[in-house]
Amino acid sequence: MDKIIVTSALPYANGPLHIGHIAGAYLPADIYVRFQKLLGADIIFVSGTDEHGAPISIKAESEGITPKEIVDRYHKNISESFKGLEIDFDNFSGTARPEHHEISQRFFLNLLKRGFVSKKEGKQWYDPKHNRFLADRYVEGICPFCGSPGARGDQCDSCGKLIDSLNLIEPRSKISGEIPILKETAHWYLELPKFTDELKNWLSTKKNWKDNVINFIMGWLKDGLKERAITRDIDWGVPVPLKEAEGKVLYVWFDAPIGYISSTIEWAKKIGDPERWKKYWLDPKTRLIHFLGKDNIPFHTIIWPAMLMEQELDYVLPDDVPANEYLNLEGQKMSTSRNWTVWVEDFLKNFSGEYLRYYLAANAPESKDSDFYWKEFQNQINNDLANVLGNLANRVFLFAKKYFDGRIDKESDFSDQTAEIIQRIGNDIIPITEAYQTYQVRKAIGLIIDIARFGNKYFDETKPWVTVKTDVIKAKETLYNCMNLLRIISITLFPVIPGSMRRLRKMMNLNVEFSLKDISVTEDYFQIGETEPLFSKVEDNLIENEIVKLKSASIDQSGLEHKAEISYDDFSKMEFRVVKILKADKIPKSGKLLKLTVDLGGEIRTVVAGIAKSYSPESMIGKQVAMLINLQPRNVMGIESQAMILAAHHGESLSVLVPDNEVPAGSEIS
Repeated sequence: MDKIIVTSALPYANGPLHIGHIAGAYLPADIYVRFQKLLGADIIFVSGTDEHGAPISIKAESEGITPKEIVDRYHKNISESFKGLEIDFDNFSGTARPEHHEISQRFFLNLLKRGFVSKKEGKQWYDPKHNRFLADRYVEGICPFCGSPGARGDQCDSCGKLIDSLNLIEPRSKISGEIPILKETAHWYLELPKFTDELKNWLSTKKNWKDNVINFIMGWLKDGLKERAITRDIDWGVPVPLKEAEGKVLYVWFDAPIGYISSTIEWAKKIGDPERWKKYWLDPKTRLIHFLGKDNIPFHTIIWPAMLMEQELDYVLPDDVPANEYLNLEGQKMSTSRNWTVWVEDFLKNFSGEYLRYYLAANAPESKDSDFYWKEFQNQINNDLANVLGNLANRVFLFAKKYFDGRIDKESDFSDQTAEIIQRIGNDIIPITEAYQTYQVRKAIGLIIDIARFGNKYFDETKPWVTVKTDVIKAKETLYNCMNLLRIISITLFPVIPGSMRRLRKMMNLNVEFSLKDISVTEDYFQIGETEPLFSKVEDNLIENEIVKLKSASIDQSGLEHKAEISYDDFSKMEFRVVKILKADKIPKSGKLLKLTVDLGGEIRTVVAGIAKSYSPESMIGKQVAMLINLQPRNVMGIESQAMILAAHHGESLSVLVPDNEVPAGSEIS
């Protein structure tokens, strides 16, 4: 039997989990693992908290405590949230543990020894106010690719591109808020371009990967792979195992995925078989499957495989990376900074974790972004679970107890309809299992709930409350067939809501340990035991409270996120003027940027503006617009930008600011 390793992207141990995390990486993985276990697969499910990196250091500094205290707090918090959602890892570890440090250092040294890591001198942002170098996430600014503000020094969340922090426009230190300076320092880099051919050959074999994953990867390869820093100047992380690198640590993107291996090693030790991890990670037949959100696609399909390719041991490479898109909230992108999200720990205070499992699975962002709406959550739980599945179980159990003491035998003189129903359900099982196998959980759930709907329709059409008085065998046949449907549902829906399906089986006196093979078993009889409503409805007042709480907890009900206040002196330093655009051109390889030539009242300047998605070059020629003109010039895609256009953001669109009436070019705005 082939082995399977399933991983979920390691959550940062700098805050609690929200529902977007669950929908993207953890619930899909848990459902897949539970399904594979029903098939009898030799499968392990590992993950852990990502306990290094700037976000954790930033959090610790803001609270005046150590990074270790932050890590311990949130590892516990995250583990409890997973428990409340019945997400069941074989091992949930963390990257700040000695075993993880050791194997991460070994990965680095192997790549260095084989010529895939090189030392380079270069400049890095430095905060003179705090006398320290700034790791990428300690710097924020405007994305040099798409022009979006709030881009981090490692990645832009708006366009998804990785960024060299030195290319950020208008960089600011996240520690002090000051403009950083550049200072010389040395770092070690992964020579990613050297892996290009090997990666392309390997990726060419991945014909079954999801389209959104392949499209993301192809975009990366088309742009060309870039060398990437492995080390950073920060005091929290895996120490670089070189004397000349004292005080430096491994970059978190490098050591985090190695956590999948160190977690498996930890699991093997816990079960008393320390070498067992090798039977999974070093077996070329093992399927390695990474569940994650789309922002992690390049790390797991390009960088991580490259790291694995050149090690002393022949590690298995990823077999599949079924990445999901994003989950939005009430029609808006989730934002933890303005508290526009639903935290798992808060959800579990008022609702069953299985309700969240069901709703997120039934609306999973498998191929495109999806939304969490509180009212839709209520409607889907009440309709699918309470009114359809729960109603079928309740009415069948009550009727069986009332007229047959809870026992329904399979009679030899049941009609042909019973055989037809068994055949129909047997045919339904195939697409359900195929959907689970191909990560289409939404489809699987739809097919399963259709079985429950069919059961209610069949119950109504055969009218056992009538036939029990005139044809007892016919009434028994109805109940037997409905119970058989419930038995099949208890198996096929188990990966999604395992606790409820165990309770359903217990009420039917069925074995709570079962496999997918049990679907084909024909029960001679059903004996109903102690019963209770399978699901309770979600009441209006609970949902109304959550909607009010969401709006009041966000920084601003309008969704505005305000920046820090500035003084009048700060404002007086900024020079705003009206300019006239003389020429506008598209910038090759950029879908968002225009190169503008502007007249500042006799002075000609060049400006790079991220407005190409809202304005064509032709529409800008001759237009008068407002600009901030005393910014330090910045190189954007090889062009020196000498000012900044002012524009209002509304969703994906921009509106440049123009004067009411034409004024002389160079007129000052005050």
